[in-house]
Amino acid sequence: MSMSTGVTALDHSVQEINVWLKAIDEQLALENRHQAYSALRAVLHALRDRLPPEVVVKLGAQLPIMVRGIYYEGWRLAATPTKERHVEEFAAHVARELPPQFPLTALGAARGVYEVLWEKLDPGEFEKLMAHLPAPLRNLQG
Repeated sequence: MSMSTGVTALDHSVQEINVWLKAIDEQLALENRHQAYSALRAVLHALRDRLPPEVVVKLGAQLPIMVRGIYYEGWRLAATPTKERHVEEFAAHVARELPPQFPLTALGAARGVYEVLWEKLDPGEFEKLMAHLPAPLRNLQG
């Protein structure tokens, strides 16, 4: 059964978030959409917290409305950017955001969500944003 709000913009936003969650679900071979949501949220928060504030806003502007809401949830400007320079530190940040007993490693979840971000966003713009990260965090290789 399809749910409709009767508001075209909101219905479109629900469709977009479902497309994103399905892509993450398939990329990571997860068991359900809730796990896809958890992975998306954890990686977006870790990425957001590591980027300089002006870049956070540029990335946020590229995201669909509902994904943007997840991205900005709980953001504290004064706490960013974090100083994570190594993949292990970034993965630990993602792990803190994931629910207990998440079926994948934090690094595996991050790599999968990066792939979906690369597919869904303008590659050139995403690459410019990623250039603000230390090299190991751009492609998540140690």
